[in-house]
Amino acid sequence: MDSRTAFELADLDALGQAQLAAAGEVTATELLEAAIVRVEAGRTLNAVIADLFDRGRTAAAALDASGVLRTGENGPLAGVPFLLKDLGASLAGAPEAMGSRALRTHVAEQTAWIVERYLDAGLVIFGKTNTPEWGNHCTTEPSLFGPTVNPWSPDITPGGSSGGSAAAVAAGIVPAASGGDGTGSIRVPASCCGLVGLKPRRGRTSFAPGAGQGLEGLVNEHALTRTVRDSAALLDAVTGAAVGDPYSAPLPAEPFLHAIATPPAPQRILMATSSPFPGPVTDPAVVAAVEHTAATLAGLGHLIEPGAPTIDADAVADAIAVLHTVSNAGLFALAREHLGREPHEDEFEPSSWVMIREGFTTTGLAYADAIAAVHAQTRRFAAQMTGHDVLLVPTLLTTPPPYRLLDQPRGTTRAFFDVEFATTGWTALANVTGWAAVSLPLGTTDDGLPIGVQLMAPDEAVLLRLAAQLEIALPWAGRRPPGWVGRN
Repeated sequence: MDSRTAFELADLDALGQAQLAAAGEVTATELLEAAIVRVEAGRTLNAVIADLFDRGRTAAAALDASGVLRTGENGPLAGVPFLLKDLGASLAGAPEAMGSRALRTHVAEQTAWIVERYLDAGLVIFGKTNTPEWGNHCTTEPSLFGPTVNPWSPDITPGGSSGGSAAAVAAGIVPAASGGDGTGSIRVPASCCGLVGLKPRRGRTSFAPGAGQGLEGLVNEHALTRTVRDSAALLDAVTGAAVGDPYSAPLPAEPFLHAIATPPAPQRILMATSSPFPGPVTDPAVVAAVEHTAATLAGLGHLIEPGAPTIDADAVADAIAVLHTVSNAGLFALAREHLGREPHEDEFEPSSWVMIREGFTTTGLAYADAIAAVHAQTRRFAAQMTGHDVLLVPTLLTTPPPYRLLDQPRGTTRAFFDVEFATTGWTALANVTGWAAVSLPLGTTDDGLPIGVQLMAPDEAVLLRLAAQLEIALPWAGRRPPGWVGRN
């Protein structure tokens, strides 16, 4: 496929590319080869850190030979090229470094349940994207692979920990890529890169076969997309539970892709622009984006009221810090098993090493207290949202931040998260409560950089319906960053 056609295909979202394949206008192989052209054109972004081109070519050829693209039996996404975040989306036989120098030669032994669902949907997996070590940072600049460049500007982070996926989607390399979210790791990159970033509700998908949950329920997995309909279709593909899961979310009343075709009933929306944590001041440009979104939603018939639930900020920050120290101690054990020796300090990021060392001394009582605090703050949050359906807040309290801010050691894990929360604000509350949350690219700075606005609710359907309304009222589809592939 020539480069001109490859770059023209970049303008289509995932469903648009799949529709071409279903109509017989392109093959899965042609879609893949076009995406590979775009990967090569976007190498300077450092978004894709593992090429799985041969695997992708084999899968695309099998789809073409089977004829399933025309029958639709795999669903509406069959034949679309897709990238996996190099964390939480294991693919047996593929490299899986998780952004860690200690795991630089690690290869996955199992395929994650969610990746099996992607394969069942006919997505053609052909690469893996950059991520910070173990997803610890809301920026993507690991020393193992180096920083990923934000297509909007080389001076701002693409966010993290799903920053490689976000940069690849924002630049037009692929229409969608996988992500995971523990304190904002889908929504922060979505905000920094001008994308749709949905964190599903707790239990929407499975962590099988390797785990029953992530970070005691804080982590959820989904994707970065440019359109709401792609996010809905991908969520349909991975909704469900594996045998033996400790818990799961109720199945939706209808497929999410169908749900967004119907506008939501008038929603009672609580709006806040300030942080739930003491101290940070929200940037005026972010405030303006949230207020403009609120005015738009009011014009669509929704009831907007100022206010927000309050939480015990110290309890939340302490709990998140403790859960991360325990998780990092566990990942250190994985590195030790992989290497067959004791890993060295210089094989980890300095901030990860702080978490690891604290994890070695975290007591069982502290761990249990952290879990109890998460549950207590969830109840407090939910009780204060009684009488309202949706919470409207900033995604980030700031405009897209610079590099070397959100990955630096601060002496303690708690101090590290204090710095993170001064930028991210509300994102962690969706993880703590288990609520669904979506970041939408509804604002811009004076110099054209993206600003995300966040909606939170107990379930995804209402968020996707609201997002679809806003996508029409405040369209972002035509925005292209300076780093869009094929632009130069």
